[in-house]
Amino acid sequence: MISILIPTYNYNVYPLAQQLEKQALEEKLDFEIICIDDGSHSILNKENEKINSLANSKFFTLKKNVGLSNNRNALANASKFEYLLFIDGDSLLIHDDFIKSYVSNIDKNTDVIYGGRTHPENVENSRKLRWKYGIYREDLNASQRNKNKYKMILFNNTLIKKSVFEKIGFEKRIIQYGHEDTVFAYNLYKIQANITHLENPVLHGDVDLNPVYFDKTKKGLENLNFIYSKGLIEHDFVTFLKIFNKLKRFKLNYLFAFVHKIFYSAFKFNLTSKHPSIFLFDLFRLSYFCHINLKK
Repeated sequence: MISILIPTYNYNVYPLAQQLEKQALEEKLDFEIICIDDGSHSILNKENEKINSLANSKFFTLKKNVGLSNNRNALANASKFEYLLFIDGDSLLIHDDFIKSYVSNIDKNTDVIYGGRTHPENVENSRKLRWKYGIYREDLNASQRNKNKYKMILFNNTLIKKSVFEKIGFEKRIIQYGHEDTVFAYNLYKIQANITHLENPVLHGDVDLNPVYFDKTKKGLENLNFIYSKGLIEHDFVTFLKIFNKLKRFKLNYLFAFVHKIFYSAFKFNLTSKHPSIFLFDLFRLSYFCHINLKK
């Protein structure tokens, strides 16, 4: 029936696996839980080894870091059931009927079901940047997500038919953080997979510190530039790339690249502070992308 697949890196996933096992057993499902640590060699893996004691569950580690895309591919390759339920390791279950909700929404037309994500009501100021971006840009209900059903898919909490996953897979060349979900969603769009948006969110349990998310954002934009330059996606599929292409058409990308050079320190100061501005975050992202695109 369902293979529950958890990619992780330097995180204690055992409590999440316990919750998932409990719910799956209550539903009397044919299931398995597979968790793979992406070569972190973390001391936390001593806790993760306990996953092997749970019903139909196993945990193992990769010898070297291969990136989230390849970790997810490895999880899919290790699975045996018809449906794959991907859940990020830093997720927390909100509802006791999380598994039941997915199972009851599977039918013969099911290709992909995305349950959504939500963030805590509040976090400490040192984590406000990632939190604000999540609250204002990612935490959409099923009705909102359905308006752009392909663009609104993230793989932090997604059920997919294994045969559909095998048609696409995650892009193996994406090693570092960022936009692996964007490419996968675009490939789902290309094959016109049947998408269902469900109100079945997980809670983002490990909100990054501001400096960590600032650096991750840079890596994500570098990944997006790689994806864009290699033609792995149409720019019209990504709103950010549509805006960039309009700037480029009028040569305004040079101006934004200049803005990046002049204001980088000011951007970093604000975005890593206790009161980061989402407006400045958007300006930083766009200016940084223009900067690295010109460096090709």
